[in-house]
Amino acid sequence: MGEATPYAIQRLLDRAKWDYDGIRDALRAYVLEKLSTPEAVVVIDETGFLKKGSKSVGVQRQYSGTAGRIENCQIGVFLSYASAHGHALLDRELYLPKSWVDDQARCREAHVPDGVTFATKPELAQRMLERTLGPGLPVAWVMGDAVYGSAQSLRMALEERQQAYALAVACKEYVEVQGVRKRVDQLAQTLAREDWQVLSAGAGSKGSRLFSWARIELAAPKTSGWQRWLLVRRSLEEGVKPAEMA
Repeated sequence: MGEATPYAIQRLLDRAKWDYDGIRDALRAYVLEKLSTPEAVVVIDETGFLKKGSKSVGVQRQYSGTAGRIENCQIGVFLSYASAHGHALLDRELYLPKSWVDDQARCREAHVPDGVTFATKPELAQRMLERTLGPGLPVAWVMGDAVYGSAQSLRMALEERQQAYALAVACKEYVEVQGVRKRVDQLAQTLAREDWQVLSAGAGSKGSRLFSWARIELAAPKTSGWQRWLLVRRSLEEGVKPAEMA
């Protein structure tokens, strides 16, 4: 950074009081100016921060995708923006488990602001999406894994905004097809050989990442001109066990 000494950075990290929400808004303005395109996507995901002690806000034994197992950690939910010009984090929310929310003395000791209540990860994501999609940042698709796709309230909120999304769902998710509700994994089993086509999911370390893909039209939303689809991705590797599907 060109600083002769580390003192300025140490002060920023240790003693300075700064407007972190203001910095977030300034970053969003930068992304709008430098990175935004009509084809861009917003990605929702969480990550874990491993901890040894019990004092960090929100820390407890919980599943961490970073570690791939249950660990003592904090969980943060993040929103990122990706376009042909680059990608950047846009927003963040700290997940505060019920064990913390129900222990007001612990919250006060850790300086958790008064009035903070429990919110699920999809609810935190919805808060960030409302902040992000409101100021006019162009977004073609909102994307996320099954933690967020399985939250019907989040999907409905995006539909009300007329915002396209591609969100994963768990195999036990029910959808409506021609007036009948069916589980998505059972629906995928009804697809015929000719319903599938092989397409690339992008380049990997060993070349193009090829999968079989199929889609099934679902009951249409109330908004005119929009459609809902179930998109199924199937592994090309099939042997003794059935091919994996998502």
